[in-house]
Amino acid sequence: MGVARGLDVLRHARTAPLSGRPSPARTRLRAQALAMARDDSLVQAAYSYQIVPLEGAPAPVLRAGGEALEAPWLLPTCGELTALACGACTLGPGLERRVSELFAQHRASLAMALNELGNELLFEVGRRAQDRMQADAGRRALTMSGELRAGDPGLALDAQGAVLRLAGAERIGISLGDSLLMHPLKSTSMVLGVGIDLPASTWSRCDACNSRDKCGVRSRALAAAAAA
Repeated sequence: MGVARGLDVLRHARTAPLSGRPSPARTRLRAQALAMARDDSLVQAAYSYQIVPLEGAPAPVLRAGGEALEAPWLLPTCGELTALACGACTLGPGLERRVSELFAQHRASLAMALNELGNELLFEVGRRAQDRMQADAGRRALTMSGELRAGDPGLALDAQGAVLRLAGAERIGISLGDSLLMHPLKSTSMVLGVGIDLPASTWSRCDACNSRDKCGVRSRALAAAAAA
């Protein structure tokens, strides 16, 4: 199991451009949000993950670590699926608490800018977690493919608890409420396929999203991947 804490994701955000055509007001609010997050130590970024061998032959219901996940999208068209890579990421409770305080103070514009920044930072933590899982799989001469999150098409929301348990999410302070919301709210989880000679996925968890073409986080991720 891998755990990382104290990630400096704010440095990445300081150099990342705003999506679209940022107005002077958006640029100013983003700068204020960045300064607030830095000066008040609102971000405690962390991730945990585990690569868990499958129990039995791969099937639409994948069994690993005593858990069962119905995730047929992870079944490859070729190669051999041998394990699941389950990860969990969080920014901690500080940023979301400050967003609530700003709304209560009727500073909605700054609250939304800080919340938008939080979404971007959480995406960056997830990217780093996937990079670490990819490197771990590579050291085992395995490949990694696909990405699903509980609630996506292809993985039911009620799988959230199993993914978090497999990822060891409690080690970084993530818990799951009765309504299947993660706490802290600025947290996320993921599950990917691991195996031998897995092909690149022909699908993305973004495919069914109505906002995929105008999503700033997605466009920055695609630009970063193209530049890599």
